[in-house]
Amino acid sequence: MIEAYALENLPEIRPGDDLAALLRPLAPLRSTDVLCVAHKVVSKAEGRVVDLASVVPGERAREWAAAWDKDPRAVQVVLDESADVVRADGGRMICRTPHGFVCANAGVDLSNAGAPGRVVLLPLDPDASARALRAALRCAVVITDSFGRPWRIGQAEVAIGCAGLAPLEDPRGGLDRDGRELQATHVAVADQAASAADLARVKAAGQPAVRLRGLERHVLDHDGPGAAALVRARADDLF
Repeated sequence: MIEAYALENLPEIRPGDDLAALLRPLAPLRSTDVLCVAHKVVSKAEGRVVDLASVVPGERAREWAAAWDKDPRAVQVVLDESADVVRADGGRMICRTPHGFVCANAGVDLSNAGAPGRVVLLPLDPDASARALRAALRCAVVITDSFGRPWRIGQAEVAIGCAGLAPLEDPRGGLDRDGRELQATHVAVADQAASAADLARVKAAGQPAVRLRGLERHVLDHDGPGAAALVRARADDLF
């Protein structure tokens, strides 16, 4: 059985806040627990916030913003946070970030940014952020974000940072119930933990952290490879 409990009463996070110290008193945590934390509070604590008033848009950002009726400063931030723009059409920008994530707007988000005219970026190194939280809280940590999915309607929460949890379960080489060798199955454990946690919270209610219990068989006694293990190599990406 998996139990999901949304932590309540986390205050608005500001740059420089000790996020672990603010999370610790909200719920008891065991070494076998998995704490899923929305990246936005991690980014805010790490100062990954940009005031649009400080942004000077370039020519490309101004052209795209004019064509799509967007704020050119926000478009410029997306370009700054992108290693590559995979596709841009009709006001939608699908970008590859320096982390290797392929997602809308390079993860740049205007919602729940803490103040008007401000955007929140992804953490510079989400796996390092997860490792720091794990060291302080003594439980497994998954840092999450909402991604759209090819060929599917709606967004789902995925792991962009992970520590203390095996991000993948690989049963390849084993046998299915009919005795056939498994050759392709790869279970995205950290992504599924992130999605399960998202079902237990109301985003508009200020519940950015969810404690999961029941995942003990996936919890590690070390940091593990992190969510970087979930990023498909570009050479293997057919799309």
